[in-house]
Amino acid sequence: MTTWPGWHRFATTDPPAPPQPGDPPRSLEERLAYHSAFVTIRTPAISQLATQVRTLMILGRHQQTTARPSLIVTGPAAAGKTTALLNVGRACHLAHMRKDPAPPGSAHAAAPVAYVLVPPGATAKTLITEFARYLGIPVTTRMTQTQITDAVCHTYTAAGVQLVLIDEIHRLNPRTTTGAQTADLLKDLTERLPATFVYAGINVTDTPLFSGTRGAQLAGRATLVDCGPLPARHGKREPFREVITDIENALDLHQHQPGTLPRHTPYLHQRTAGRIGSLTRLIRQAAITAIHDGTERITKTTLDAVRLDHLAEQHNRPTRSR
Repeated sequence: MTTWPGWHRFATTDPPAPPQPGDPPRSLEERLAYHSAFVTIRTPAISQLATQVRTLMILGRHQQTTARPSLIVTGPAAAGKTTALLNVGRACHLAHMRKDPAPPGSAHAAAPVAYVLVPPGATAKTLITEFARYLGIPVTTRMTQTQITDAVCHTYTAAGVQLVLIDEIHRLNPRTTTGAQTADLLKDLTERLPATFVYAGINVTDTPLFSGTRGAQLAGRATLVDCGPLPARHGKREPFREVITDIENALDLHQHQPGTLPRHTPYLHQRTAGRIGSLTRLIRQAAITAIHDGTERITKTTLDAVRLDHLAEQHNRPTRSR
């Protein structure tokens, strides 16, 4: 998805859909593939991010003299940051296509959304090269960073890019020389491109990105969206149980009893530490196991048998007393 054709294909391909009453039953392979891809569960973070992005895009639409306000999606690993980022990007892409459809028989010339990953050990030149690669802008080894940046700004503006999604932003360290130059590049792009920037990274507020002069500039322009673990309770609501219910309703298992998974909310919250990524992976793996072994239902025994991601396993590992 870090190239325009790949992103366009992702955004315009119908996402997996849960089984509907009256639909013909899916084959075993189709159900395995469905639980592998699975649906996107609309979490509070996704709803908040969608609202913030829509508002800031309107807010910055006619802003000419300074950089538009931006967003930072932060939280621990396996908390659903990238899922939220991609979901909002797809919604923006589809909204633009509905508003400004391509003429019949022609390719859609506009590219409303750009999705860029910060490469490991990023320098300003390697990062701007990633921007160029997304839209297929030719880059040669002889080109300077300034030349590539000029080409990117010209092409992105001509293509109508309105939303720039930058993932893995925690890889930047403005305290180093290369990191500082890369942070300056991003600041330059936000001032030259008529687009809203959304960054996502692991625990961004705990990294050097928010420290020093450059960090203060970024923090002063960005709204923070916390994609942290979901609490078991929030006031009178039980957001984690609500997400579990949504996941269960999307399962395609022949013998699963509705209400089974919500009854295990305390257990699931303890096992996953409230991380949405860990939760969905646990239930999807259990569903695939249930299809393979023919039980066609998820029980606590099924869940117990699933090995979680290492982060969640560490959380559940008992500490040794000294």
